Formats: sequence, C-alpha cells, structure tokens
Amino acid sequence: MNVLQINIYGFVRGGSDRYFIDVSELLIRNGHKVSYLTSANEKNVVDSAYAVNGFEIDSPSLADIPKFFYSVDARRKLRKLIERERPDVAHLHIYYGQITPSIFSILKEYDIPVVQTLHEYKLLCPVSSMVRNGRSCELCSKGGFWHAAWHRCNRRSLLRSTITALESYSSNLLGAKYAVDHFMAVSDFVRDKMIEHGMPKTKITTVHNFVRDDVFADNDNEGRYLLYVGRVEKIKGVGTLIRAMALVTEVDLYVVGTGEAKEELEQEVARIGLTNVKFLGFKSGQELRDLIGGAICIITPSEWFETFGLVLLESFAQSRPVIASRMGGMTEIVTDGVDGLLFDAGNVDQLSDALNWMASHRQQAVEMGKEGQNKARLHFSASKHYAEVMRVYQKVIGV
Repeated sequence: MNVLQINIYGFVRGGSDRYFIDVSELLIRNGHKVSYLTSANEKNVVDSAYAVNGFEIDSPSLADIPKFFYSVDARRKLRKLIERERPDVAHLHIYYGQITPSIFSILKEYDIPVVQTLHEYKLLCPVSSMVRNGRSCELCSKGGFWHAAWHRCNRRSLLRSTITALESYSSNLLGAKYAVDHFMAVSDFVRDKMIEHGMPKTKITTVHNFVRDDVFADNDNEGRYLLYVGRVEKIKGVGTLIRAMALVTEVDLYVVGTGEAKEELEQEVARIGLTNVKFLGFKSGQELRDLIGGAICIITPSEWFETFGLVLLESFAQSRPVIASRMGGMTEIVTDGVDGLLFDAGNVDQLSDALNWMASHRQQAVEMGKEGQNKARLHFSASKHYAEVMRVYQKVIGV
C-alpha cells in the first residue's frame, strides 16, 4: 500500500509530530511505501521533496493571512506528488494553518480516500484546545466559532482570534468534516466528545497512540527525581505542579520542555524561593529517554481535556509510573493505585500528596512502573496499533 502522510511539520515539535513520524516509520517497516506532504523547514527529518512554502505561524505578516486560509502552493505540490507517487490513501494529521483545507478538492479529484487522526479538538474549537481563559470551554462546539473571537481566545488578541474563528468556518466549507472519509480518535474521550457534538458514530474509530518497540526498557532502579515532560503552558498544569512542589521536600522536580509560560513560571519559582525545581529546556531522543529512566515518576497535571498523553506511554515503557490529572483521555491509560496515581486537575493538595507518596515509596513506585510496562506492551504496542490503522485504511479503500 502507498500511504500519503500529511502534517504541517516534518520534524518533532510536539506529540502529534512524534506520532506522524512514528506511524510513518511503522508503515515502512511493514512493507508499505510512504510519501509526505509537509511545510518547508530546515528541521524536517522526512522527505521534503514536495514541501509547501509556508510562513512563520507565530509571527505572520499581513501578507500571510490569506495563506492561513488557503494555500495555492499546497494544491500545486500535492498535485505533483499524486501524479508521481499515486498514493492509495491519504492520512492527515494537523494540516490547517499552513497546508490548509485547500488540498481536499485535489484529493477528491484523484479519488484518494482520506483519513485523519484527531490529535486535538480543531473541529470543535478554533484554538484546538477547548480552553477559554485557562478553563475548559465548549461554547464554540455548541454555539458557533464566533465565540472564540468574542472571548479573544487566541492569545487574548481580537485580531488573531477573529482570524482563527473565520478560518474554522472556512475550513468546514472546504471540507474539514465532509471531505474526510473516516476519523481516528486517539482516545475514547475524543471519540465520545466528537459524537456528542454531532459526528456520526460510523465515521470515527478510536485508535489509541502507541509506543515504539525500541523505547521499552526494563528498569529496577529507584528514581532520583520527579519529572515533567511537555509544553510549559498553564493549561498543562505546570503552575499547579510548581505550587505543589512548595509542599514537597527532599526531592527535585525537573521540568523538560519549552512554551509560552516558561519565563513566567521560572520567575514564580524564583519568587517563591523554590530550590528544588529546575527547568531543563527541550530534550529529545536518547537524552529524554535517559531522563525518564532516571525519574521516580512522570507527572502530567493537565488542566484541559488532554486527548491522550503520549508521554505517559513512554514512561510506562521504561518502567516508570505516572501521576496524572483526571482529564480527558489520560484516565484510559492510568489505573489509579496500580500503575500510577490520579488527582483532580488543579488540586494542589491532592497533587502534593501524590508527589510526596511517590518520593517516599520509591520501591513501590518501581513495582507500579512494571505494571505500567506490562499494560503498554499488551494494549499500546506497535503491532496492535498497526493492525488497527490498517483496518481503517482498508475500510476507506474498500478492500
């Protein structure tokens, strides 16, 4: 089978990009041909022969605004790619904002079945997170995308928020919903949320993320520190985690990642006078795996509807337990008291209790990590994921 993978980034910028690359490699290892449509970037690690000329999405110029809605270059590059590669199916990830829904009419012109993995909530929320002013929000999914402009959901900017809301209306007109033959939700939570807001049950299937075989590692060592890995943003609960660390003694917290709240949270750590919180910046590859392997546990204190939580699987794979908030799809991964601990999102006291328990029960944490690894091997393996993805491909192709 020849699979066309479509994603804005051809390198790892976040969890969805990690999956885009991993699932592509999984398909290649199983004998399939994979071609790529991404935006042009010197960091790309996949074939960029058909890379789309994009723009700096974090600081666009006025001339870039039309490209945010519709990319003539993406259509041109896609047509060339299809003529040469002749894909059997197109697998979309995050394409809006750079590649844009302009590609749908080309895919339909060549009668190529389209599937999409839903890594976030863009179909329901213009800013993709279903968060407004730091709190979970479903206004747009129930009453229209104009709410995002009214409440200035995109960086508190009226202009940015209005453009984002208009783009969501435009995307739907261009086929964001009807031109995709089947959606793959990364969790039952995402699937149920989409169905709740009008998506037919027959058009969406849960296909949980997976962990690569080479990430698994047995680990009997007691960890030395607590670890957070992810974007450093308020909706990820990092602020709550820092406040909880003020109630934790004799163990350090390493914060791995970058994000718009990093500087502010570093200042808060200094203001509070915490000496046991250290920001390490972005890490990846073996360096990140080594950090996970040396941790007592991984903490994911998200305060939004987390779609899945790939870092939780990576932690399990290395026999490390997790502490996670009861938000979104994470409760489908973590079993409280067995392979990790759950707490109510935003609850500093519950989180500090969980952190202190892990720090003072390190051998039990090791045993919990082993339970997590068993779960990852059984339910979130590459082979299981491959079979589930192929079932969706074959369904839309009609095999």
